[in-house]
Amino acid sequence: MTENSSSPESFEIFSSLRFDPSLPDAACRHASSYPDPQKSPYYLLAYHQDRLTAAAAHFQWDEALNWLQQDLQDFEAFLDASISDLSKAWRLRIVVNSKGKARVETNPTASIDLMSLFIPSLHTHPSEPIWHVHVDTQSTTPSGFTTHKTTARDDYTSARQRAGINSPTDLAEVLVVNPDGEVMEGSITTPYFLRDHMWITPPLSSGGNAGTTRRYALSQGFCLEHTISRDELVDGEECWLSNGVRGFIRGVIVK
Repeated sequence: MTENSSSPESFEIFSSLRFDPSLPDAACRHASSYPDPQKSPYYLLAYHQDRLTAAAAHFQWDEALNWLQQDLQDFEAFLDASISDLSKAWRLRIVVNSKGKARVETNPTASIDLMSLFIPSLHTHPSEPIWHVHVDTQSTTPSGFTTHKTTARDDYTSARQRAGINSPTDLAEVLVVNPDGEVMEGSITTPYFLRDHMWITPPLSSGGNAGTTRRYALSQGFCLEHTISRDELVDGEECWLSNGVRGFIRGVIVK
């Protein structure tokens, strides 16, 4: 899908994040490396507001931009109103249209080890599930719909179908590749690969979006940006994946 072929009414921008009442206590224990607001139960809350704001600015949605530039406390209060039980963990999807109308879709989410929400160490944890990471067999052309998170996700849906990922609950991911053969991102995650004793993640110039956990990982020096060719990925290679609902996930390349 191209930006020129889509009217503002035909898609919305969104960001998905985790609400977890146990997060503030855990974040305080990682105060030196976890960004403000550390007392919020919303994972990387300020980063999600920034991400939506950047998307609204890109698409020149002035009304949406005006709504998104509210005080962070007011933004959190807006999210609170969508949660029926503040004692449980939830997956939230904040959706905003071109007119600045916003809604929050909430779904229960499984309990996780809260340590997975913070920058991972270099050692692995055998008890954690490992996702199978496939490489898309076709390329995706970068656009505003890959640079920013929108509901126009046909390219990502097709990539997941080609990889045989049929359910959001599958412990599997597919890496989206641009026409130059560079890894852009995962369909629902940011990937990280170990090169010369350092974790690297695709640069935004490859066409992927600036995910919230990606920003967190870069800010803490966990990784560097570096172009990654699909041809250099090796079957059985271990990697990390991350997103705003699950945090950091171990993966292994399946080719």
